Amino acid sequence: MDSLLFGISGIPNGDGIEKFSYSTGIEYLKNIGLDAMELPFVRSVNITDKNKDIVLKKKNETNLYISAHGSYYINLNSDEEEKQKASLERIVKGAEALKKVEGQSLIFHPGFYLKDSKEETLHTIKENLKKLPDIGVDFRLETTGKPTQFGSLEENVALCMEVKTCKLCIDFCHLHARYNGLFKTVEDFDKVLSYVGEKLGAEALKDMHIHMSGVNYGIKGEKNHLPFKESDFPYEKCIKSFVKFDIKGCIVCESPLLEEDSLLIKRIYEAS
Repeated sequence: MDSLLFGISGIPNGDGIEKFSYSTGIEYLKNIGLDAMELPFVRSVNITDKNKDIVLKKKNETNLYISAHGSYYINLNSDEEEKQKASLERIVKGAEALKKVEGQSLIFHPGFYLKDSKEETLHTIKENLKKLPDIGVDFRLETTGKPTQFGSLEENVALCMEVKTCKLCIDFCHLHARYNGLFKTVEDFDKVLSYVGEKLGAEALKDMHIHMSGVNYGIKGEKNHLPFKESDFPYEKCIKSFVKFDIKGCIVCESPLLEEDSLLIKRIYEAS
């Protein structure tokens, strides 16, 4: 990419009265100055033969960047091979639906440790990810918000280094919660971006997919997302690091305020 885009996860809030579809939501986001929408395939894949044409039409008219968050019901490290197979099928189904509307990135959490060691879990998930077909959609592995969950930055980077169809999705509020308040300074964010550049190359910093919001957390990690101004997540310092590294790609806001908070960080970025 040659720019840094800002958007939201899911359907816009709007004024709380108007009910949006994907197509009207895309048009609304463009009109208020945002650049991206992440479709929530978390419980079902809801791009169908009935709505795909109008969604694609609005996407092309607005030039909005479209991604999707894959199913919550994915565990590529399940104890049961049938569940691993079903997880792969859910990932592929999401990617195929996203491709119908010319979306680019499917984001998902690849699995859980369960009773396995971190090394065993990494190996099993890696072998399963290698089975995913290359259909022209990026499979983005999202960092997770609890230390008991598979999906640290290091684990996901290791997978991206070995599985050619996989790329990163860095959820900075998840990392903040996973390590009980990780980010305090610009340099703390710099360390993450430096690590990505060192391991995946400078090109990875020009093709980022990022989730951001405020976050409520405790000793066991993430509890829930918050508006930026109601959290200790230092979003302004995060943006300063993005500017310093001149990253490109897409930032998806998952704050409860959605477009309001996405516009907030976009304004900070443009003023930097």
